[in-house]
Amino acid sequence: MKKAIFALIVLLFLSSCITAVTISDDLSPAELIQRGQEALDRNRYNVAIQYYQALHENHQGNIDLIITAEYHIANIHYKQGRYEQARTEFNAILAYYDTPDQELLPQHFKRLSQIVLNSIDEKEKARKPFSRFRR
Repeated sequence: MKKAIFALIVLLFLSSCITAVTISDDLSPAELIQRGQEALDRNRYNVAIQYYQALHENHQGNIDLIITAEYHIANIHYKQGRYEQARTEFNAILAYYDTPDQELLPQHFKRLSQIVLNSIDEKEKARKPFSRFRR
C-alpha cells in the first residue's frame, strides 16, 4: 500500500512538472505575455516558458518581442536557481545591445539583465567560501 501511494505521489509530481499547454496561434503578443506571467505567478515555470517560447517563435521579425521572450525565459531560469543557464541567456540578451541600433531596442531589458547578472555573481561569491567543504 505504501509503495502504491508513493508511486502515485511521484506520478502526480512528474505530471505537474511536464505540463504541456496548447497555445492558440491567434493569441496576440500581449496575451502571450499575460498568460506567461499568470503561469509564472502560479509557479508553473514550464507553462510560462511555453508561452514565452510561442511569443519568440511567432514573432521572429520583431526584435522587441524576441528580447522580451528571451528575457522572461532567462528570468525564469534564474528564479529556478539555474544560474549558469540564466547567465548564458542574459549575456545573449546583452549581445543584442552591442550593435549600432542598440538605442532602438527596449532599454529596460538591458538594465534588468545587467542587474540579474550582478545578482548571480553575488550569489556565486557567497557560495564560494563554502566550496572547500563540498566533495
